[in-house]
This record gives sequence, C-alpha cells and structure tokens, in this order.
Amino acid sequence: MKRSIVLCSEKNKGRLAALYAAGLSFLLFSLFFGVLSGSSGAGLPELCRVFAEGDYHSAAGRIFLYVRVPRVIAAALCGAALSAAGAAIQAVLSNRLASPSIIGVNSGAGLAVTIASAMGLYSGWRLSLLAFAGALLTVLLVCLLSRRFGTRSGTLILIGVAVNALCGAVSDAIVTFDTDISAMTFDFRVGDFSSVTYEKIGGAGFFVAGSVILLLLCSKALDVLSLGEENSRGLGMNCTAYRTLILILCAVLAGCAVSVAGLLSFVGLMVPHALRRAARTRHLHLLCLCALWGGGFVCFCDTVARCVFSPYEIPVGIIMAFLGAPFFMLILLRGKGESADA
Repeated sequence: MKRSIVLCSEKNKGRLAALYAAGLSFLLFSLFFGVLSGSSGAGLPELCRVFAEGDYHSAAGRIFLYVRVPRVIAAALCGAALSAAGAAIQAVLSNRLASPSIIGVNSGAGLAVTIASAMGLYSGWRLSLLAFAGALLTVLLVCLLSRRFGTRSGTLILIGVAVNALCGAVSDAIVTFDTDISAMTFDFRVGDFSSVTYEKIGGAGFFVAGSVILLLLCSKALDVLSLGEENSRGLGMNCTAYRTLILILCAVLAGCAVSVAGLLSFVGLMVPHALRRAARTRHLHLLCLCALWGGGFVCFCDTVARCVFSPYEIPVGIIMAFLGAPFFMLILLRGKGESADA
C-alpha cells in the first residue's frame, strides 16, 4: 500500500513537471512567434539587424518595439489573468462551468469600460480601476442572485446569461447615443489587441501581478472551498470572508484584462478545465499552470488571428468564440458541470 502511494505521488510529480516544462516552452514559443510574425514581413533577420545596429527608429525597429512586443506582452498578460481568474471562480463557486465570461464578470467590466470611453477615458490606471469596479459589482450580483434562486449549474448559467444580456444592452444603448465611440467599441466587444500600448500594459500589469500573487497565497483556501460550502464550514473555514476576498481578486484580474483587450470569451473556462483534468493537483500548481498555459494560448491565438488572413486581420475574440463555444457545449453534454467538486 505504501509503495503504491509513493508511486502515485512520483507519477503526479512527473506529470506536474512535464506540464510546467511544456507550459513554459509553449509560452516562450508563442512570445517569439508573435514577435517574429506579421503582415509586414519583418522576421528574424530584421530583428537581429535592429538589435545589432541599435536602429530602433527604422521602420522594422518601430514595428518590433511599438507594435509586436506590446501586443504579445498584452496577450500573455490577459491570458494569464483570465485563466487564473477562471480557475479561482470555479473553485469558489464549486462549479466547473463558471468563468469570467459565462457568469457575467467580463460583461460588467466591459460596461464600465464603455461608460469610461463615453466620458473620454481610454487608457491608464483609472480605466483599469473602473473595469475592476464593474467586474466586482457584476460578480457580487451573480452570487447574490444564485444564493436567492439556487446554486445549481443550470441556475448559475441562466443568471450569467441574463446579466450578460443586461450589460450588453446597456453598452449598446450608450454606443447608440454616443456614436463617436462606436468604432472603438466594436474591437472592444469582440476582443482585440490591435490598439495595445505600453501605457495600457503598465496600468494593468501591476494589478494583475499582485492579484495572482495573492491568489497563490489563498490556494489552500481554494482547495477547501472547492469541496463545497457545507464541507468548508465543517472544517472551520470562514467561507464568506475567503469567498469575498477571492472574488474581489478575480474581479481585478478580469477587469484588467478587459481594460486592455476587450471581451475575450471562454479563456477562463477552457484553460482551467483542461489543466484540472490533466494535472489533477491542488490549486497552488493549478493557478501557476493556468497562468503559463493561458498566457501562451491567447498569445498564440492572437498571432494566428493576424497572420492567417494576412494582410487582413481578424480579432482574436472571434477565434476564442469558435474554440470556446464547442468546448462549452461538450462539457454540458458530458454533464461535467453538475459536479460540485471544482
């Protein structure tokens, strides 16, 4: 018996090490692939020449420094933020179907950003703060309604659909009355990195890094909360306090991602769900793996979105929707969302 337990532990450690190595390799590959790929044709030779000669003011230098580099950094940052937030939300709500986009967190942050844009605020820490406020209010509303009408998966999804529809309707109404922001909000509503700047990254990156670190410190609480509220209270945990803290951190992550890239759907569902099945580990490692794989996944998808139809470019949110919708329906068909073990 002891030998079998040791073998299982060693097997799990080997699986985790392989996932970490593969995730880091995938992230690095996606970053370099994104920097070296684009419709302009500037590739590795041009990049080497720019660094060798220090000619950062040339056309190729500007493309690398001010277009591709901030774009791949933003994609990796948003992917890591949404994936970590998705894993934490699924644990807190004990529901594997929960994610920032499905339960309305993204739409709440999107509504806040739309209001801010109508007021003339397009970037910076204030935009990230407003996006966080919108995400937080939305997640609190969803949790309140789910407690009132039931916490089953179907009820939670229906509440999320209703909140998404309401926030979308308000955003559309604002755009209708303020036509000056309609062009900007189109890319925002589908999810896109074409207008990313270093200012946007700097404003959101600080909050994302801090929130991820705090989530890692709360990983043991996530392990307990994933057992369900009754079991958590039986173990002596203050569920309300921990749930509120973790949901605030998730709202920060989702709000920052939305303020940079717009509404990226299904990232917080696909990556945590796949990694949970592959890793079968506690949330400390799950959050780290989600950050690695989520960052690489969004960065890779964004590069594909701007290169496949070159010189034309499609928003990365469209690719996410094409991948995420069948994935979500597959989970529903297999009945995985009904389990309380997140």
